[in-house]
Amino acid sequence: MASEIEKLCIEKNMRMTDQRRVIARVLSEADDHPDVEEVYRRSTEIDDQISIATVYRTVRLFEEADILERHDFRDGRSRYELVTESHHDHMIDVESGEVIEFVDDEIEKLQEQIAEKLGYKLIDHRMELYGIKKKN
Repeated sequence: MASEIEKLCIEKNMRMTDQRRVIARVLSEADDHPDVEEVYRRSTEIDDQISIATVYRTVRLFEEADILERHDFRDGRSRYELVTESHHDHMIDVESGEVIEFVDDEIEKLQEQIAEKLGYKLIDHRMELYGIKKKN
């Protein structure tokens, strides 16, 4: 069965090799925001013939095709997630590296109001919050 990313690639008439299928599956199944090293580690568990260079090229190809979105969460690594229609923001735990996705309607409205007050129509935005867990 084709993964979500593989289906998107097929829709965009991209050539899908077996190794690209594995990488697409790994990324589609990710419930975190893996970097290329982590995608490589997970991919080689399925096919140990995949090289790190193949993973880099494939991830770049998926990003250029607007299938993946790249994030730089200030940890020195580019991390990736599937481009979706639904907007969300990120809370990053700077100690553990955990990334939590969230949606807050009040924040969304406030951002639109700020853009309006400054004379703009908001067409896109990205919000990343960085924090550490409170100690009880």
